[in-house]
Amino acid sequence: MTRGLGADEIVFINWAYEEDPPMALPLEESDEPNRAHINLYHRTATQADLKGKRVLEVSCGHGGGASYLTRTLQPASYTALDLNPAGIRLCQKRHHLPGLDFVRGDAENLPFDDGSFDVVLNVEASHCYPHFRRFLAEVVRVLRPGGYFAYADLRPSNEIPDWEADLAGAALRQLSQREINAEVLRASKGIRRSRGSWSNAICRPSFVSRAGNTSACKAPSCPVTWKVAIFPTGCTASSRTEAANRPVRGAALLG
Repeated sequence: MTRGLGADEIVFINWAYEEDPPMALPLEESDEPNRAHINLYHRTATQADLKGKRVLEVSCGHGGGASYLTRTLQPASYTALDLNPAGIRLCQKRHHLPGLDFVRGDAENLPFDDGSFDVVLNVEASHCYPHFRRFLAEVVRVLRPGGYFAYADLRPSNEIPDWEADLAGAALRQLSQREINAEVLRASKGIRRSRGSWSNAICRPSFVSRAGNTSACKAPSCPVTWKVAIFPTGCTASSRTEAANRPVRGAALLG
């Protein structure tokens, strides 16, 4: 995926997001070209307070979101994980910040101890996981009791019921949920006009073939749902074990 997108050009590989009125985030000059992509990271991550927290991002892509959130939201530590070794090498070469670490690992088998993090962040990635429920069980396992799972992703309409059922079945209590189709469409139209290389790269046949699905190209016409979840008070080690041992069902890929 990193090779297909053009690592020298693309720092964010998530779809864009813009509200009405615009969010108008104060950005560094170097971040300005990626404003619309940063908007989605900012809106998703700020559902929880990251200041002084131990944060894990699962599927960090090219690390643009990890860099921005580390610089602006002041977590105590930010661990960014991705399965793609080329992507992790790129992140380690490009992003050098105190407290920010990049680790190669599997979203369905996270290489961390139980209760290692205060916040887990996942932005537009879980639709690619073969076993979504296994990923959710891993989120539950690595979060401390009372921790937050800040989440943004997309599914086609025929997969929404299963998606929501899997989220409801996890050992997490949903605090808020909102559909953001309008915000994604608003921003992505502007991205395609002003940065054709981004949409061309992510939607060209060679990329779709390597990625194994057409989710990126279909995103604007699919329901995109933003969710946040928190552990119920008094979540115990036994409930974590039960969640991790639930049978899993393969989640269909888009495309």
